[in-house]
Amino acid sequence: MRVYRFADLKSLDSLTMSQEPMPTPQRGEVLVKVQSVALNYRDLSLVLGNYVGPSKAGVVPCSDAAGEIAAVGEGVSVFKPGDRVISTFHPRWFGGRPPLTLGRETYGNGADGWLAEYKVVSQEAVVKLPDAITHAEGSTLPCAATTAWTALSGADPIRAGQTVLTLGTGGVSVFAVQLARTLGATVIGTTSSAAKGERLKAIGADHVVNYSEIPDWGQHIKKKLTAGVGVDCVVEVGGPATVNESLRAVRWGGEVVLIGFLSSENPGIDYFHLKGSGATVRSIGVGPRAALEDLVRAVSATGLKPVIDRIFSFGEARLAFEHLQSGRHIGKIVIDVAG
Repeated sequence: MRVYRFADLKSLDSLTMSQEPMPTPQRGEVLVKVQSVALNYRDLSLVLGNYVGPSKAGVVPCSDAAGEIAAVGEGVSVFKPGDRVISTFHPRWFGGRPPLTLGRETYGNGADGWLAEYKVVSQEAVVKLPDAITHAEGSTLPCAATTAWTALSGADPIRAGQTVLTLGTGGVSVFAVQLARTLGATVIGTTSSAAKGERLKAIGADHVVNYSEIPDWGQHIKKKLTAGVGVDCVVEVGGPATVNESLRAVRWGGEVVLIGFLSSENPGIDYFHLKGSGATVRSIGVGPRAALEDLVRAVSATGLKPVIDRIFSFGEARLAFEHLQSGRHIGKIVIDVAG
C-alpha cells in the first residue's frame, strides 16, 4: 500500500510516498480502507517544528480520515466489512477527563496518522459515518468540527439568542459559524479580506469585522455590535496575538475558549486585563469520542454541510499542504486517498 511520511521536521520537502506492507488487524482491531483525509493547521505546525506538544520525524501525518472497514480482527463486534467510519482525533479518550498519555498518543506526532491507503486501529478509535455524509465531508469532522462543537457546548453551552465571535476562515472558525447559527446564536466573524468576509456572511455570519482595517476590533465589537455588552463566547483560534482583543470583546461572565496558535507574535497578557474581563478562559484539546459522536448526530440531523475549500488527489498531498500553508483557503482542505 502507498503511505506518506515526513522524513524530517524541517520543511514540506521531506514529505515522501513509499510502498509499505499491508497491515493485518489483530484482536479488537479493524482494517480501514482510507477514502479521504482532511488537513488541519496542526499537521503543518508539526512538520515546521512549531507545534506546542512533542513531535518526531518519520511518522505518517494527519489525524482526520474517513473510510470503509476492509477487515476485522477477532472479537470485533461493533463493525463489519463495508461499514463507513471516521477516525477519532484522540484514539483513547472516550469521555470525561483526558488520559495523562493524551499528548503522546495523537496521530501525526505520537503515533502514525492516516495519510495512507490502509490503516489498522482499535475498534474504539473509529465511529460510524451516516450514509448522508460523504467520505470527504466526514473526514473534516474529527478535529475541526469537534473542536468547534466542544467550544460551543461546554459547562455553559451556547443558547439561542446569544452571541458568538469567531476569528478567521479556517476549519474550526467556519464550523463554529455554522454550528452557532444552527443553535440560534448571532455570529460575528473577523477576517482581513473583503472577499473572505462575503464568504463568511454566505456561510452564516451576521456581522463581519475586517481586522486589518479595525485593529482594535475587540472594543469595536463590544461597543458597536453588541451595544457595550460584549459577546457570550469567543472561539479563540489566533493565539497570543489575538487573545487580548478577544478579552476586550467578551462580556462579563462570558467565555473565551482557547484553541489554536495561528500567530507566533506574543505581546503577553496583562493580569488586570484578564481579571477585569470578568470572563472564563477555557482551554480545549478537540474533545473525546463522545463529543465526536454527538457532533455526527447533530450534523446528520440538521443537514449541515462542511465547507470544503478544495480536494486534492493522493498524489497531490504535497500541494495540499502548500495550499494550507498559503492561508488562502476557506474551510477545509481534503485529500482524496482512494480516487
